[in-house]
Amino acid sequence: MPSLTLACPAKVNLFLKVVRRRPDGYHDLVSVMQPLTLADELTLTLTGEEVHLDCDHPTLPRDDGNLAVQAARRFQQELGRPFGVQLRLTKHIPLAAGLGGGSSDAAGVLTGLNELTGRPLTEAVLHRLGTRLGADVPFFLGSGPALARGIGADLSPLRLPPYWFVLINPGFPVDTGWVYRNLRLDGDRLSEDNLLAAVRGGLQQPDNLTWLANDLETVTLAQYPEIAAWKTTLGHQGARAALMSGSGPTIFGIFADDTAAAHAAAAISDRGANWVSVARGLTGSPTT
Repeated sequence: MPSLTLACPAKVNLFLKVVRRRPDGYHDLVSVMQPLTLADELTLTLTGEEVHLDCDHPTLPRDDGNLAVQAARRFQQELGRPFGVQLRLTKHIPLAAGLGGGSSDAAGVLTGLNELTGRPLTEAVLHRLGTRLGADVPFFLGSGPALARGIGADLSPLRLPPYWFVLINPGFPVDTGWVYRNLRLDGDRLSEDNLLAAVRGGLQQPDNLTWLANDLETVTLAQYPEIAAWKTTLGHQGARAALMSGSGPTIFGIFADDTAAAHAAAAISDRGANWVSVARGLTGSPTT
């Protein structure tokens, strides 16, 4: 039985600015997305006649409520024929954490099934299928950092230093839809062109991290002040910058090297953090 095992990486948003709310309910944004060595493990096996998911996480849906299962069904529909696949998922990325775990797993299913079936679908088709599953899914079809525009599916590869990250998750989920619904977009907002210029200017100075930003912090940190407290703790532990990823609640700090990151993670664990992880940023193979 043909089988394949893949790593499905987490991501952090180094920059996330919302440009506007769209009529379809989505939001146009400018974001810098960085994949990490922190990853779920996904094994796909072509077998039987049904799509079946096994997972070590007790609360994760095993049916069509799971993006990985939805991805398998979308792939079948595009291929024009049903086939059986066993998905075995080992979760290392916290759920509803702002780290993109579900989207990454879905992208892994699309990539893995395409490989196992002889690569019948082009990158463009996989991108289209991913976009229908979720705005972050197309990003995970790539291998490195990217600048995301539109709803997040308009992607341009980026070159970033191999940053080291300490991640803190406080142990409760945050609903992305709730965060976006409560985001205030009134007042002066920079245009997309100005936001892109700010990102490109920051990327030209890799040791200057003052350009990092996340609009969604205004919602999540106001509701959950303990997240802001962990962000401050990261600064006290020597982080060069600290920010919330996506809609949260995970906070990350950027450190100069693996030793500094490991020392900070140990100290933060001693302070009673629910979940702490050290990860390196994946650089991929950017073309720009």
